[in-house]
Amino acid sequence: MPRPVARVLTLLELLQSGGVRTASELAGRLGVDERTVRHYVGHLTDLDVPVESVRGRYGGYRLAPGHRLPPLMLSDDEALAVLLGLVAGRRAGLTSTTGTASDTATAKIRRVLPERLRLRLDAVLGALAFTAPPGEALAPDSGVLLPVADAVNHHRPVSIRYTSSDGRRSERTLHPHGLVAHSGKWYVTAADLTAGEDRTFRLDRITDVRTLPGSFEPPEGLDPAKRVLTALATAPYRHEVTLRVQDTAEHINARLPAGIAIVEEPPSPGDGDTDTERWSRVELRVERLDWLPAVLASLDRPFVIERPDELRGLVEAFAERLSDSARRDPPRA
Repeated sequence: MPRPVARVLTLLELLQSGGVRTASELAGRLGVDERTVRHYVGHLTDLDVPVESVRGRYGGYRLAPGHRLPPLMLSDDEALAVLLGLVAGRRAGLTSTTGTASDTATAKIRRVLPERLRLRLDAVLGALAFTAPPGEALAPDSGVLLPVADAVNHHRPVSIRYTSSDGRRSERTLHPHGLVAHSGKWYVTAADLTAGEDRTFRLDRITDVRTLPGSFEPPEGLDPAKRVLTALATAPYRHEVTLRVQDTAEHINARLPAGIAIVEEPPSPGDGDTDTERWSRVELRVERLDWLPAVLASLDRPFVIERPDELRGLVEAFAERLSDSARRDPPRA
């Protein structure tokens, strides 16, 4: 590559790092004079790269928003970060459902990488293993996600068309408070003006969004993530489980995440009682009970089952299986 072309690309890389770069700074980095820098800037503008000249004492050059994305100059670390981000985002459901944007973006980046770097990155992606399998990703359409996010940021009311879990369709007016991504799904917490209550909606069930005139003031102290987790933990399921566990809420939540269980820890009585002597109340709503005995055993703390009685029998059977295994002699060679 001729040196002037290499310097023009280096200039583009410097401008892509953000901020205003003075002509003297760019000249020093490129090893040329300021007049040549202006000449290189002219080359970039001829290529439709939106370089903007900033006047004044602290003036210089910067990239301005344009109609076309300028060529990206990525270092080895930056290319690895982008590709790993695309892979992780696809597994977590943090991508748009419109087309195959994540796959096509990955292919475009790999196609323009030097072979040396492409082979090294392919080696990383080929050797990479995840400790958890990919979940069911239900990412929203960008035509839903972007206007909802804009309404959250600017406190604008929106009208949506929504399909509930039982297939009922409705049109609702919302004051959206926050966006939350959880377990491969996207949610918006909002004041539902149609129902007159605060609700949580899955974005993949929204088919149309219209921003309405006006604005609203969101409530203070709002925690959208906590609201989503609480809504999931209190949703109707087949079994309602209530337990008392002799442990702190922090330790219990480490085994029973907030999206599954609601843990209430009583206040300290102030009479010298320690945390391990206090009994926390745990409520769960689950479709199946068979996995709970092993989780309760993993707490390694005393517990009492308040309901349902069916869980008592499952815990007893689990304890008997463990006891039988502990007494069993190893098989002969």
